[in-house]
Amino acid sequence: MTTSALPAQAEAQGIPTRLDGLDRLLRLGTGRLDQNLLDETAVLLDRAGQRLRLSGEHTVVTLAGGTGSGKSSLFNAICGLELSPTGVRRPMTSKAHACVWGLDGAGPLLDWLDVDKRHRYARASALDLERADSTLQGLVLIDLPDHDSIQALHRAEVDRFVTIADLLVWVVDPQKYADAALHRNYIVPFAQHAGVTLIVLNQVDRLQPGEADDCVADLRRLLEAEGLADPRIVTTSAVSEDGVRGFRDVLVDTVAARQARSQRLAADLGNLAERFVDLRGDTDPPTHVDDDRRAALVQALTDAAGAPAVAEAMESAYELRAADFIGWPVTALVTRLRSDPLRRMRLTELRDELRGAFTGPIGAQQGDVDNALQGVTDGVTAGLPAPWARSVRAAARTHATELPEALGGSLKDALPTFNQVPRWWWLVKTWQYFLVLVSILGVAWIGVLVAYGVLEVADAPDSLFDEPGLIPYVAILTVSTLGMGLLTSSACRNLVALSSAKHGARMEAAMRERIEHLAQEKVLDPVTTELETYARFRKALTQLQTP
Repeated sequence: MTTSALPAQAEAQGIPTRLDGLDRLLRLGTGRLDQNLLDETAVLLDRAGQRLRLSGEHTVVTLAGGTGSGKSSLFNAICGLELSPTGVRRPMTSKAHACVWGLDGAGPLLDWLDVDKRHRYARASALDLERADSTLQGLVLIDLPDHDSIQALHRAEVDRFVTIADLLVWVVDPQKYADAALHRNYIVPFAQHAGVTLIVLNQVDRLQPGEADDCVADLRRLLEAEGLADPRIVTTSAVSEDGVRGFRDVLVDTVAARQARSQRLAADLGNLAERFVDLRGDTDPPTHVDDDRRAALVQALTDAAGAPAVAEAMESAYELRAADFIGWPVTALVTRLRSDPLRRMRLTELRDELRGAFTGPIGAQQGDVDNALQGVTDGVTAGLPAPWARSVRAAARTHATELPEALGGSLKDALPTFNQVPRWWWLVKTWQYFLVLVSILGVAWIGVLVAYGVLEVADAPDSLFDEPGLIPYVAILTVSTLGMGLLTSSACRNLVALSSAKHGARMEAAMRERIEHLAQEKVLDPVTTELETYARFRKALTQLQTP
C-alpha cells in the first residue's frame, strides 16, 4: 500500500503514516510481544489496507440492534422501500441487507463486505431514478441481524460488520436501551469509537410527551459512564410522519463529509495504540551495555575459560621445554639416576605433557558461562517493559550454548607452537654439550695420568710425563669446565624465567583480546541490536499515536 494511492481524506488525517507506524510495530514486535496483540495488529493492517483500496466515495453505515428494536423498519423508512422484512416473528433479519445510493464503484466494496447479491439493493437504478435521493449519494446502508439472536451465525454476522463499518448505528428502544448484552459486548469495547458511533432511540412514538427527553438523558448518562465520550443520540419513529428526519439528516451530513471511513480507521488505530502504551516505557532506553558491565563480562568469561590458569601452565611448559635445551646435561643425568617422587606419585605423565606441549582440553563449563551472562543485562533492562526486558536478556543468551566451545577455541588460537624454539636455546645446548665433552676428556686425561703415573699399571709413554705436576692443571681445567656448565645453566634459567613471565603475560593478553572480541560478537552485539530494535519500536509507536 503506497501513500500516493490513498485518498486525500485519509492523508489529511495521517492515516498512511500511522499505518506505516503500525506495520513497523508488527515487524519489530514479532517474536517479542504478546501474540494475540500481534494477531489483532495484523488483522487491522489487512482490513485498513483493503478498505483504503476500495471506494472512498461510499460510506458504509450499519444498523445494528436487539430483537424488536425496529431497525429493519428504520432501514425501510430511510430507503423509502420495503426492502428488509419486518414482522412479529423473531428473528426477522437473518442476513445482512444492503441498500446503495450510487452504484459506481460499489460492487467491489459490497463483495468485500460479503453481502449476498440477493440482498443488495440500489436506489439509483434506471427504474428508481425519479425517487432516488441524491442527497444520500454514496451511502451504503446495511441492516444487520439481531445482535442478541439465538442463532450463533446471526451474532457472528453482527460481530463481523461492527469491525468494518464506517459508521456504527445502534438502534435501541425505550424498553431495552439499557440491555446488558448490548453494552457489555459492543458499547464498552467500542467506547473509543464515539466519533463513528451513533445511538438511535427508536419507537419514541410509544412514549408520552416529555418521556422521550427523560429516556435520552438516562441513556446519555449510561453511555458516558461506560466511557463513550459525548455520545451522539437521535430519536426516531418509523411510523410517525417525519419520524426519521433527524436520523436522515445525520446520514446526509456523514455522506457529504466523506470522512467516516478515515475517522473509523483513525479510531481503530487509536484504540489499538492504547494497547501498546504500556510497552513504550517511561524513560529513554540505553543504546548499549555500559563500559563497566562490558569489562565485567569480559573478566567473567576470561575466568570461566580459565585463561589465567592456562597462561600460568604455559609458563611452566615454557620453562620445562627450555630445560631440555639450556639445562646442564650432567645435572639432568644425576636427576634421572635419583629417585623421582613424581614417578612414585605417577604424575610423570603431567610433567611430560607440560614439557612437550600444552594440548589438554581447553574450554569453559556451561554453568560458568551462564553465571558470566547473568549480570550483563541487569543495568540495561531495569527501565524496560517486561516483554522487552525478556527479549534483551534472551538476546544476551542467543549464543550461550556455543560460548564454551568458542572460548576454548579462542584460547587455543592464542597458544604458541612448541615445535619452534629460540635460536639461542640451540646455541646454549651446543655450548653445554661442548663443555660436557671437554669435561669428559679432562676426566679421561686425569684417569690416564693416575693409572700410569700413580698406580704404575704399565709403562707410560715418555711424552705423557714431560711436564711435571700436570694432574692438578688438568683437574682444575675439568672442574672449571663443570662449573662453567653449571653457571651457564643457572644464568640461562634466570633468563628463561624472566622471558617466561613476559611470555605468559603476552599470552594472557592475547587470550583476553580474543575473549573480548568473542564477547562483543556473541553477547554484546545481540544485546545492542535488541536495544536498537526497542528504540525503533518506540519511534514507531510515536508515529502510530500521532494523528
